[in-house]
This record gives sequence, structure tokens and C-alpha cells, in this order.
Amino acid sequence: MIKILKYSFYDLMRSRWSYVYFLFYLLLGFVLLFLNNELSKAVITLMNVIIVLVPLIGTIFGVMYYYNSKEFTELLLAQPIKRSSIFLGQYFGVAGSLTMSLVLGLGIPFALYGLFESNAIWDFSLLLITGAFLTLIFTAVAFNIALSNENKIKGFGYAVLAWLFLAVIYDGLFLMSLIVFEEYPLDSFSLVATMFNPIDLSRTLILLKLDISALLGYTGAIFKQFFGTNLGLVMSICMLLLWTIIPVWRLSYVAKRKDF
Repeated sequence: MIKILKYSFYDLMRSRWSYVYFLFYLLLGFVLLFLNNELSKAVITLMNVIIVLVPLIGTIFGVMYYYNSKEFTELLLAQPIKRSSIFLGQYFGVAGSLTMSLVLGLGIPFALYGLFESNAIWDFSLLLITGAFLTLIFTAVAFNIALSNENKIKGFGYAVLAWLFLAVIYDGLFLMSLIVFEEYPLDSFSLVATMFNPIDLSRTLILLKLDISALLGYTGAIFKQFFGTNLGLVMSICMLLLWTIIPVWRLSYVAKRKDF
């Protein structure tokens, strides 16, 4: 698996799209720091970009890489190599390269601006951690969708639909349910509903870490009470980790039983 991971990683690092992805975050970091006098303000602005863009890029890259390397994958399947090693190696290679582009692209400008001497280093670190988790999660989801659909058009369609549902539609359904059932106690429901969406969970963690939970409206106090504590932070990270492990486990499970 390590050799396949290295091949996928170096293959993507030679791709121009990886450089475009890296340069985009590099320029974005410099522009935000130029427009904002404070690092904390730049982190808030950056959060709105990362929460939406990172899952989308992870989804598209994951689907594209699977379909573009399908012939090479079939060649590997003919060799005495474990199927799980092949697909997990490709997945970690893609997710690793995207994560490195994200961390370096944003880390370089912030480091040059004096991040290590600022109090915003912990907020920025949490932002990068959630961005890395979102990359791992949505790349795994993309691989699962592509592995389950031989048709490229269907695969791309389902992958974009999955991102659209979790990024936009889920929030709308969540808010509608809060309005419809406003007469009932919704504390537990709000917490559970947030944990079932990695994008919402990441956004909530960052907003609370930045101490601007008032922007969350009705549920702000509830989230502050739970996610604002050390236990809430640990459980939230565990949920993001679970969101990563389950799609990766399913990827390995389906790969072992799929008839290629």
C-alpha cells in the first residue's frame, strides 16, 4: 500500500492541478492578510472559503483521479496485490497531496506574517485541522461513489449531489425543522443534527473557537455550552474522525467484494 500511496502522491504532485490548488491558497492567504490588519479577521474570512471549497475540491479530485486511473488500477488488480492496498493507497495519496497543498498554501503566508507570535495561532491551527478532516472525508466519499458507479457521468453527478446536499440542502432542512418544531425542546436534536454533517460540525467548531457564537442564533448558546467545553471539543474531533473512518472502511469493504 505504501508504494501505491507514494506513486499516487507523486503523480498528483506532478499534476498542474495540484500546483493550481496550492497557488490558489497561497495567493488567497496573501490577499486576505493584505486586506485585513488582524490575523483573527483573516481567519474568519478564510473559514467561509474553506468550509465550502475544500469539500468540493476533495470530492471532484477524488472522482477524477479514480476514473482517470481506472486502466492503471485494472493492471494492478491483475497483480498479486491486495485490493484494499490498491484503493487505500490511491485514496491516501490523493487526500495527502490535497491536504499538503492546503496546509502549505495557507501556512506559508500566515507564517511570514508572524503567525507564531500571534494569539491567533490556535484558531488558525483548528482551521487547518478541520480543513484536513474535510479533505479526508470528502475524498473518501468521492472514492466510494466512483467505486459504486462505473458510469462516469453518474459518478460525477452523485458526487456533486452529495457535496451539494451536505453544504447547502442539509442546512435548509435543518432550519426548516427548527422552525416547524419550535414549540418543542430541540437542544439534543440540534446537537445530533450538527454532528451528522461534517461541514456544519466544522463550521460550528471554528465559530465557537473564535468566540463569535452569537452568529449561530438560537442554537448558539446550546453549542457554546457543549462544543465550547473541552469535552465538546474532544467529542467533535472524534466525530470528524469517525466521519473519516467509516467511508475509508466502506471503501476497503467494497473493493474486496466488487467484481472488476
